[in-house]
Amino acid sequence: MTTPTTRSPDGPIDRRIEKVYAELPPKSQRVADAVLDHLGDIASYSVSELAELSGTSQATVSRLFASLGFEDFAAVKAHVRGLRTAGVPISGTDTAGAAVLSEHVARETRNLQRLLETIHEETLQQAAKTLADADTVLTIGYRNSYPVALHLRTALLQCRPRVGVHPQPGQSLGEELAQLTERDAVVVVGFRRRLSSFGELMRVLAASPATVILLADSSARRYATLADLWLECPLESVGAFDSYAAAMSVVSVLADAVLDAGGSAGTRRVSAISSVYEELGELDA
Repeated sequence: MTTPTTRSPDGPIDRRIEKVYAELPPKSQRVADAVLDHLGDIASYSVSELAELSGTSQATVSRLFASLGFEDFAAVKAHVRGLRTAGVPISGTDTAGAAVLSEHVARETRNLQRLLETIHEETLQQAAKTLADADTVLTIGYRNSYPVALHLRTALLQCRPRVGVHPQPGQSLGEELAQLTERDAVVVVGFRRRLSSFGELMRVLAASPATVILLADSSARRYATLADLWLECPLESVGAFDSYAAAMSVVSVLADAVLDAGGSAGTRRVSAISSVYEELGELDA
């Protein structure tokens, strides 16, 4: 029978453990439990500390990692860091309460500060002018990128007409892209853990006559050459999930710049929309 030590495991470490857990000796299972319970903080432990945490020996810890396909504990740490960099939600367990909030705010502050390094003012202004002058604007975002794309569409509708968003229920993308002209603009929001078809989408858009703006994190740099304008936003957070605060800030600044670029037409549109809100009683005063 195949044993854990003779497998050729692959995939994330938690799935590797799940595949062989039932076959592990009791002591190795205790190590596996400790690893899964502290996966987000694994880089802060040593082999001896994991052995103490699980009530086993350093040899048992090392044997488990070897059975999972890792050369040593350093490889395990690198593997977990790679998962987090790819956007896999991995939670830490050692920080709680106010410390979480303070670290979160500090991380967000650094992300916002990094925007000054990743997005040049002239690029932002060029994107705003493109969106203000386009005949139609289409925002596209899947998975976690969709809320950002939708928020951008909502903000732009306050500034200008003919702004769409994809996907919508029952909507396919082909007819949207086939009608694009050189007077149109497309904003693709593509944060990590993108659909596997994202590259093909960018290639189709690059071949279209429309101006393409890519708003994404650093993992999308390989697609930046397929866009006319590239807006890079950091997502890093201290918790398990990516933070989109910087991305939402860029949406706010971009929409403000589009409104300014639209001049009096944008101001009149805001006033007209506000009047309809009042007529319909849609908003809570």
